[in-house]
Amino acid sequence: MMDVVEDVRNEFKIKLTDKFEEEVISFLNTNGGNIYIGVNDKGDIVGVNGNIDLLQRTIKDRIKDNIMPSTLGLYDVVVLEEGSKKYIKIIIAKGSDAPYYIKGMGMTPDSCFIRVGSSIQSMPYDMINNRVNKRTRISLRNIVSPKQDLTFSQLKIYYEEKGFKINNNFLKQLDLYTDDGKFNYNAYLLADNNTISIRFGKYEGTNAVDLIENEDFGNCSIVKATKNILNKIEIENRNFTKIEYPERKEIRMYDFAAVREAVVNAIVHNDWSNEYAPKFEMFSDRLVISSNGGIQPAITKEEFLEGYSLPKNKELMKVFNDLDLVEQMGTGVIRILQSYDKKSFEFFPNFIRVTFPFNENKFKIKSYENIKNDKLTEIQNSIIGLMLDSPTITQDTLSRILDVNIRTIQRNIKTLIDIGLIERTGATKKGEWIVKNNLKR
Repeated sequence: MMDVVEDVRNEFKIKLTDKFEEEVISFLNTNGGNIYIGVNDKGDIVGVNGNIDLLQRTIKDRIKDNIMPSTLGLYDVVVLEEGSKKYIKIIIAKGSDAPYYIKGMGMTPDSCFIRVGSSIQSMPYDMINNRVNKRTRISLRNIVSPKQDLTFSQLKIYYEEKGFKINNNFLKQLDLYTDDGKFNYNAYLLADNNTISIRFGKYEGTNAVDLIENEDFGNCSIVKATKNILNKIEIENRNFTKIEYPERKEIRMYDFAAVREAVVNAIVHNDWSNEYAPKFEMFSDRLVISSNGGIQPAITKEEFLEGYSLPKNKELMKVFNDLDLVEQMGTGVIRILQSYDKKSFEFFPNFIRVTFPFNENKFKIKSYENIKNDKLTEIQNSIIGLMLDSPTITQDTLSRILDVNIRTIQRNIKTLIDIGLIERTGATKKGEWIVKNNLKR
């Protein structure tokens, strides 16, 4: 049995019916939701019969071909399985171009629907007119690209690698043209060359003062830029060692799967209309990802943190979904919250910031019994133990792990140097600590 019930956000169907488009439209025009095919009214999974791949394609075609305006990026179709029974979940986001209606019937109560409780109702004319007046006109689809001599070889390669067949209608199918046939801003973002700068900054300390790396992954298709940023963040994700003798444990600096979701969300849902790109910043104690635009007005902070999705850039969402850079809609935030607290998200009028504290901060170091020098303080013994484990460790990292201020670390290091127990070799940023006087593991 399903762990959800039929309500304003969930609809159960034993099979695909003639009313399917009306159900989809009702979710698009309300607050989004899910339609389950192969589930009875009681929530029992009965499964679907026949060719499930064909059924998936049929569902996608009916949504794409029979509903207006365009639903690109607003839905996802996934196959689920319980025991030997397979069933289908259609995830539908709230549309930003409401009212949605059945193609060929116009915007009338006979073709516009809303969700009320667990049922659908026709949308009255006054509601239709109100929705039309509030419809968002300024979208990336309607903004003309600043360049028209665009090429898309990178994008085509990514699609071909996923098994898609590229034809002459490829760019049109991705909705990369304005109504008058010019390349739109989505096309500009996805093209081989643009002037969008997407930077990754790395700082030596905990504030944006000592910049030690500043890489630009932009000026190319944002799909390629996304992959390059993810590669960089994965490379930076080193192991931390928990030194609690005789036991030794290792943990990654951050949960890459959660960070990956934040990176993709920041790029796909960024407000590109102001030409500001997301920011990716790594400090000595945290990774910070900021995207422009804030959350959509129709979504509350609470709904956002529950995973309800209202795509800002549905055409970009479609591309990222096709290329498996995003999974089911709305799961990104939920995936992040499996590993990090809701306090990781900060909401501002013009941007959203997600902070990932490094796992290193979870470690509280004990005395190192088998290397302990009775003439030293506990902090000094701990400093030596950490230097033995990680000769390149910085004073800032020592300060965080031992939970003391930097001056305390500097004072104790000076003492250890003066009495000949440690020395420093190499450059300031790339040197190493050498522990002397036979203090070995």
